[in-house]
Amino acid sequence: MMMPKGFKATHEQIGTGKPALVFVYDPNLAVSHTQTEQMNEARVHLGENVHLLLARVGTPEGEQLIATHRAGPAELLLFDSSGSLIKRQFAVKGANEIIHWVQ
Repeated sequence: MMMPKGFKATHEQIGTGKPALVFVYDPNLAVSHTQTEQMNEARVHLGENVHLLLARVGTPEGEQLIATHRAGPAELLLFDSSGSLIKRQFAVKGANEIIHWVQ
């Protein structure tokens, strides 16, 4: 299964002045596709006000973020503009929920 388009799987944008929403993406879980669809829908409303990122299970970058924050597959992690983890929740979170959660 390919990585969804429009999402970075690197995490250098965390802590760069905007909130960052990171989804722990596992290509073996159907919920991963549903969650990225909801994130894409939220992106239309959030614009450039937030970084929407993926931590892909099984990749070095993804596994490092997952280990650092003790995250699980299909978990959403919200970082504030300075890079502190402020919220976490398991998927699926709808587009409207994402918008309210981030703002």
